[in-house]
Amino acid sequence: MTARRGRRALWILIPIAAALFLASLVVGRYGVRPIEALRALFGADGSDVLRALILRVRLPRTIAAACVGANLAVSGAVLQGLFRNPLVDGKVLGVSSGAAFGAALALSLAGGAAAVQGSSFLFAIVAVGLVAWIGWRFGAAPLVLVVGGIAVSALFDALIGLVKYVADPLSRLPAITYWLLGGLSASRWETLLPVAATTAAGMVFFGLVSWRLNLLTLGDAEAASLGVHVRPLRVVVIGAATVLIAASVSISGMIGWIGLVVPHVARAWVGADHERLIPTAAILGAAALIGLDTVARTALPGEIPLGNLTGLIGIPAFLLLFLRLVRSRGAER
Repeated sequence: MTARRGRRALWILIPIAAALFLASLVVGRYGVRPIEALRALFGADGSDVLRALILRVRLPRTIAAACVGANLAVSGAVLQGLFRNPLVDGKVLGVSSGAAFGAALALSLAGGAAAVQGSSFLFAIVAVGLVAWIGWRFGAAPLVLVVGGIAVSALFDALIGLVKYVADPLSRLPAITYWLLGGLSASRWETLLPVAATTAAGMVFFGLVSWRLNLLTLGDAEAASLGVHVRPLRVVVIGAATVLIAASVSISGMIGWIGLVVPHVARAWVGADHERLIPTAAILGAAALIGLDTVARTALPGEIPLGNLTGLIGIPAFLLLFLRLVRSRGAER
């Protein structure tokens, strides 16, 4: 029954994601008919302006939204299962804040897109390294890692504030502030390709280890008794999730709530088995961020910061899911 439910979820989500993908190519200030977008997409027809709009502007941005949404949703689902904590995501472990600090530092030094991506990725690894050191020093229990991640996240948030304080207020500070709000307006093929490759590799990796992730959710002692090397696997899984989050933050800035809300929706739909949860979360996260990005760039005359939009929608969605969980468990309200 559960396997059938997982297949049914994918059969529903894939057409929805495909429809949102096509809609993102045709919706905008310069309206395009779907048939024109498809012809431009496959090189069959269309003016030079139309092909440039579809192939150089909207297509890389839509693919970037799909990659970032899938990365955040899958990493959130994996980390929540790994730590057996429904409130864990990349922000809690300090990954997002470390990556954001790296990008802010590069922007304060007038670095280009490659420098922003590289610095963001580097400091995300540094953040996780600090959390791993805390785990090694005080014990790698899930609670220790979560508390260490919260402390590291607070440290990098303070460093971001310091970078903003010393940045040039006329040129660099507005760029840092706008980037931290989150968005995909700067998505181009040259910045997208490393992220897309990371997304593909991450999805394959988590698909291969999904059954081991199921064992980790049982607890360390139970997983070890079933032949799982708990600590090395936890380090590798956290490292892989870190790479996905860092790649996403490096191209999109701070996009909150996708990694927290989408895994809960996917888990409520197909259950906690990672073999079904991971592909469902990936497609649902990609579809959600494609749709939200389309709204962000078309709802108002000026583009809405994507991070703000995900917060406006994600916060009430999370509260609704949380209250339903509390009610289903019979807890006191």
